[in-house]
Parts: sequence; C-alpha cells; structure tokens
Amino acid sequence: MAVSSEEIRHIAELAKLKLTPEEIARFQVDLSAILDYVDQLQQVDTTGVTVSGTSAQIENVFREDTVENSLPIDKALENAPEVKNGMFSVPKVIDS
Repeated sequence: MAVSSEEIRHIAELAKLKLTPEEIARFQVDLSAILDYVDQLQQVDTTGVTVSGTSAQIENVFREDTVENSLPIDKALENAPEVKNGMFSVPKVIDS
C-alpha cells in the first residue's frame, strides 16, 4: 500500500514532528512496507484458531487482603516540610 508524502507530512504534523524532505521520503518507503506486511498478515486464514490474548498462563498473583498495623502518624509526618492538623500540608495547585 503506497503512502503519499502528503500523508507522511500529515502524520508528522499530528505527532508535532518536523521532518526533512529526506526523512519524509524514508518514512514514506518504511510505512508503505509496514502496511504491505500488515495487509499480507490480514490475508492469512485463521479459521479454527482460538483467540488468545497471551500465550502465557495467567494466574492471580495478588496477596490476601489482610489488615495490618500502619505507620504511626507522628512517625509518618516526622520528615514532612510542613504539617497542619496532623496531615501533610502542601501548596494549593488548583483553584476552586
């Protein structure tokens, strides 16, 4: 599938890239080759092939959700640059 230089310029503009004429020509050839390969893959007969998201066995690796003791507030706040009402105090970044 041939890709025009205008299409390459449009893609570059969308990606906020400034390409030289040599780069445009190179990407035109490369992208055309990639799209030709994708077209070739789309023509492969996959009848009877089961759909799979991955070839590896997926197993839940999450730990059991158990209640544990947490860090005491005074210990957690001990290196904070500023504390207010027993909490970290940070500058406001969003106006209401």
